[in-house]
Amino acid sequence: MKQSAYPYYPGCTLKASAKEYDISARLVCAQMGIKLEELDDWVCCGAASAHGIDRLLSIALPARELVTAQKFKAPLVTACALCFSRFKFAAYELRNEAMRNLIKYIIGEGEIQQNSDGVIHLIQLLDNNKDDIRVKKLLNGLRVACYYGCLLVRPKEVTNFDDEEEPQIMDKLIKLVEAETVDWKFKTECCGGSHMLTRPDIVIKLSHRLLYQAKQAGADCLAVACPVCHYNLDSNQKKIEANYKDNIGLPVFYFTQLVGLAMELSPKQLLLNKHFVNPMPLLQRKGLI
Repeated sequence: MKQSAYPYYPGCTLKASAKEYDISARLVCAQMGIKLEELDDWVCCGAASAHGIDRLLSIALPARELVTAQKFKAPLVTACALCFSRFKFAAYELRNEAMRNLIKYIIGEGEIQQNSDGVIHLIQLLDNNKDDIRVKKLLNGLRVACYYGCLLVRPKEVTNFDDEEEPQIMDKLIKLVEAETVDWKFKTECCGGSHMLTRPDIVIKLSHRLLYQAKQAGADCLAVACPVCHYNLDSNQKKIEANYKDNIGLPVFYFTQLVGLAMELSPKQLLLNKHFVNPMPLLQRKGLI
């Protein structure tokens, strides 16, 4: 029997600066007949900070949500690559009985099941149900650089996501809506992640390299699956262009927005107006809106 309802952990960023990712995810899933049931009373998973401060905290925070999600009898879905990484690391650590007992004592609630496969990323959910993606408008002529970042694919033994050097799962979804994916070698390189807060110079350097290589590969735009990657690549482009004297101008989409466009969801519904690099001229030029 097909699973139609999944526990959903949006995470902090999707409720704030990446609101368009959360909304486009819900809209696309609804079109596919999938219900994302947001976890009650969820808290931050620790994201980029907890694992650098306290190992037990970095496990206990996501473990609390894993316990809540167990009642659904379906994998917990998260759309943020940082959240996905923290949940997968927690599930990996909780394979150890002593660790499970310790974390149960810390969080003080529920039995923790030993299930490292109980967490999936939103891309995996769509891939598993791709037959339910009803394409109404082909995205012909749009050349997309699929950018996975580093946290979805690494380490392989923890995330079990896709090939860590040449992942294809997002590429397949983009091809499903008849857009073209470009061949480039930087799809799993780091953008600098949350270092934007502490070492913006590193983020500017790494993000410039990614954007430059995507444009050299012939991309019209990028597709991402992480709100931090989106922020670094989208919001920093003017600064990058000024620093490196490059004319980049590459819109950065969440992969759910591109799938949504193919489902004939409107740019307004998908909140395309929230992007720093305006994607509307590109979509108009390609005859897609």
